[in-house]
Amino acid sequence: MIVDVATYADGRRGEVQDLSGALQHCRGQVEGFLWLGLENPGEDELARVAEALGLHPLAVEDAVEGHQRPKVERYGDTLFVVLKALSYFDERSAVETAEVMLFVDDRFVVSVRRGRSRSLAAVREALQADPERLRRGPHAVLHAVLERLVDEYEAIDLELERDVAQMEEQVFSPERSSDAERIYNLKREVLEVRRAVAPLVTPMKQLLAGGGGTGLDGVEGLGGVDGTDGGEQALLELRDVLDGLVRTVEHVEGYDRLLTDVLNAHLAQVSVRQNDDMRKISAVAAMFAVPTLVAGVYGMNFEHMPELDWRWGYPTCLLLMLGICLGMYRAFKRSGWL
Repeated sequence: MIVDVATYADGRRGEVQDLSGALQHCRGQVEGFLWLGLENPGEDELARVAEALGLHPLAVEDAVEGHQRPKVERYGDTLFVVLKALSYFDERSAVETAEVMLFVDDRFVVSVRRGRSRSLAAVREALQADPERLRRGPHAVLHAVLERLVDEYEAIDLELERDVAQMEEQVFSPERSSDAERIYNLKREVLEVRRAVAPLVTPMKQLLAGGGGTGLDGVEGLGGVDGTDGGEQALLELRDVLDGLVRTVEHVEGYDRLLTDVLNAHLAQVSVRQNDDMRKISAVAAMFAVPTLVAGVYGMNFEHMPELDWRWGYPTCLLLMLGICLGMYRAFKRSGWL
């Protein structure tokens, strides 16, 4: 479905009454650009947009099928950008992934969202409130979307940091708990974030290291990234986004390694506790073995056994068994078995 569509000229929004006409005349515009937002579009709907704007079939196929790795590809004068949008649900400490795909040209931007991703309406509203930034053209949209998604990555990074710290504290607390499943689930969430953010680093660096220093691999006219002052500002902004992305990747990779160590430490603790339990069980069994042996001997009911006719034989036998058990208890206590 179409979420929003508008033209932008001189930093101002223009409403679109006829989408077909706007698409057909998009490349013929003297100034400004068209921004078309789509959410979970069907193949026919996207094919109509692709035919009007001349989008490359391979890029359109990726947009229809989804489930793509983060990447930046150039088809003629059009950039095709695939990004992962992340959502964090604090009540269950879960991360969900969706896709945001952008077709960026010097005269149009087509944004395609798939999955349960947050709307780009906030990005559009922020740009419309800043006409000077919007005058840079489609590149401003590309940067704004990248900036918003990386900000979300950094917010999720902080949530994961808290979750990992709590898990680490719980594992090394004196209280006994079974944390292996929770550690594994948290590790899966960290890997989900890592798969979303880590592959984007290389395309971002390629975007900044494009031909001729433009940072966009020769795509002309894309938002003023052309060596002018506006282009230099755009490159600085993209570098800032890349810095935030790299920090997030480094943190997430650190969480992954730390959770592996925490899981190994937890398993080692479980093994140590099992050994302690086995020693305690063995010590108690040994303490009961001696009186059981004595009682078993005197329970055989033979006629000729020592002390059977002695008046103090029974209490003496009980005191002997109690004394042996107390001696074994003290010995096990000193050795740390109890």
